[in-house]
Amino acid sequence: MFTGIIEAFGIVHSIERQGSNTTFNISSPISDELKIDQSISHNGVCLTVEEVSEGRHQVTAVEETLKKTNLSNWQKGTLVNLERCMTMNGRIDGHMVQGHVDTTALCTEKKDLDGSWEFRFQFPPSFVALVIEKGSISLNGISLTVFNVDMNSFSVAIIPYTYMHTNIQQVKEGSTVNIEFDMIGKYVNRMLALPK
Repeated sequence: MFTGIIEAFGIVHSIERQGSNTTFNISSPISDELKIDQSISHNGVCLTVEEVSEGRHQVTAVEETLKKTNLSNWQKGTLVNLERCMTMNGRIDGHMVQGHVDTTALCTEKKDLDGSWEFRFQFPPSFVALVIEKGSISLNGISLTVFNVDMNSFSVAIIPYTYMHTNIQQVKEGSTVNIEFDMIGKYVNRMLALPK
């Protein structure tokens, strides 16, 4: 479980494909502090640390993860948002993020507002019930608040700190981001959909 408050950047150092899986070797300021079997959010995707060595760590994504996320677009040098799992003895500064990406969203607009940025994203309309005005959402693992919601799109505002400390700075019109909808909304939607 995560909070959506990004801890550090990682950089994809190498990629190896083995059958339907893809293994990523990532260098970051926190890699040496990680432990094997630890769950780490990579652009909002919960992956298990397999190896740690000399400022790098290794994770593997299976076919299902590659289908539902933007990990298949990663290349050597890609910047990745990293967050270690939360501890249960402190404040939750973002919102409850599982690291289980639901789908991807397409950036359709990026506005520089002279001190902040506004992005608009389009998502599959089958998820419309999970996006509400002023609700929480996770984009590439970043906890954000949505506004100007319609049937298949929404906007988010980005403050300078978030812009400088996450890979949202590299998102532009046409970019794809990982999206995880609010967990509580998913449970409520499921309960309402069940036959009475």
